[in-house]
Amino acid sequence: MNNIALGRYMPLDSVVHKMDPRSKICIMLLLMISIFIPAGVFGYVIIACFVAVCLVLSKLSIQYAFRSMKPMMWMMAFLFVINCFAIRTGKPWVHLGPITVYSDAITQTLYIVVRLMMMIVITTILTATTKPLDLTLGIEKLLKPFEKIGLPAHIIAMMISIALRFIPTLIEETQRIMNAQASRGVDLENGTLREKVMAILSLIVPLFVSAFDRADQLANAMEARGYDPNKERTRYKVLKMTMLDYVGLAASFFVLLACIGIGVLL
Repeated sequence: MNNIALGRYMPLDSVVHKMDPRSKICIMLLLMISIFIPAGVFGYVIIACFVAVCLVLSKLSIQYAFRSMKPMMWMMAFLFVINCFAIRTGKPWVHLGPITVYSDAITQTLYIVVRLMMMIVITTILTATTKPLDLTLGIEKLLKPFEKIGLPAHIIAMMISIALRFIPTLIEETQRIMNAQASRGVDLENGTLREKVMAILSLIVPLFVSAFDRADQLANAMEARGYDPNKERTRYKVLKMTMLDYVGLAASFFVLLACIGIGVLL
């Protein structure tokens, strides 16, 4: 559990770390839109190259990026099994007794897996190179124009920031509960299906109790400090876009246009 990377800030001295959080959020959104454009293999190659360059510029290792995908491996495997049963088009590739795996099931599963992997890596780069407070400020600044129509920009930004901040905290809490349960003889790996379900329940119940307790403590601490989300707030740190931010936005916008062009041609 300690090897999970998603949601953790890495204090490194890189080009991406120095960028404005607003530009990084916009780059992430442009790349997310590009991922869902049906641009085929060429589109995914362009996006993957851009993500690889961002990974190198942020000084994050490939191992760190792959660690962020670990929680999704079971979901990807489950998705593959479901597609093998649900998709019955294309050429039959593999016969497993009464079950026939078709080519479309393989290709569509690969497309979905590649999309998920790139989305996770993009999100990991954003959270690993941006401090939670800077991320909150960036989201709030981007949503500021929507306050004219009643959108609570600061509240939304604060909720997103707290959610991201709680990811590593819950991971550490899960590891602590697992160690405590293992010391009491609970086996989370071996045993029958019923025993495994009971072992998981013995992990989930205290985890939920601990999560609600931490949320209650955070709410009490914010209330004790007089926090009011509706009041006008001043900022010590003022965000300022640089040439590097504009270059990153232009490059990500070019990736989006390239994917749209490839999708139109296909």
